[in-house]
Amino acid sequence: MEDTAIIALFEARDEAAIAATEAQYGKLCRSIAEGILGSPQDAEECAQDAYLRLWNAIPPAKPASLSAYLGRIVRNLAINAAEKKRAARRGGEVLPLLAELEECLPPVEEGREIGEVLDRFLGELSAENRRIFLRRYWYCDSTAAIAARFSMKEGAVKVRLHRMRAQLREKLEQEGITP
Repeated sequence: MEDTAIIALFEARDEAAIAATEAQYGKLCRSIAEGILGSPQDAEECAQDAYLRLWNAIPPAKPASLSAYLGRIVRNLAINAAEKKRAARRGGEVLPLLAELEECLPPVEEGREIGEVLDRFLGELSAENRRIFLRRYWYCDSTAAIAARFSMKEGAVKVRLHRMRAQLREKLEQEGITP
């Protein structure tokens, strides 16, 4: 089913919208959530919560890309759930990969500016490097999973990610945004 048809179901408040969303994007939602949470059960719960959020958001929202809109909702819910787990364990490192980016990213107050610079940065990367960067920092894939996906050695993936983080830091500094 097309995104426009699914969005029309949401706008009509037809409960079939949830089933259509699950059929179309369920695997994507669980993949994103499981990459962050590390648990299929938690990922399923997160996906279900995302469908509820989507139900409450449409209308008035009318996303241009339902997959991107839903992916952002799932990712944010999963990160929040992971932070709650970490708080419950009092300091357990749940999202170490986000710490990788902390060295180049400034505080959240400059979020919109960072987003624009990040868009330009990703546009300047080769297609393969862009996919590697997104698999790591958007989908939260492990370096081993990325290496398998791109038929590379894990060490090569780590080196590329390190170099891309350095390039991102340099790009942010050129734009006057410093951590």
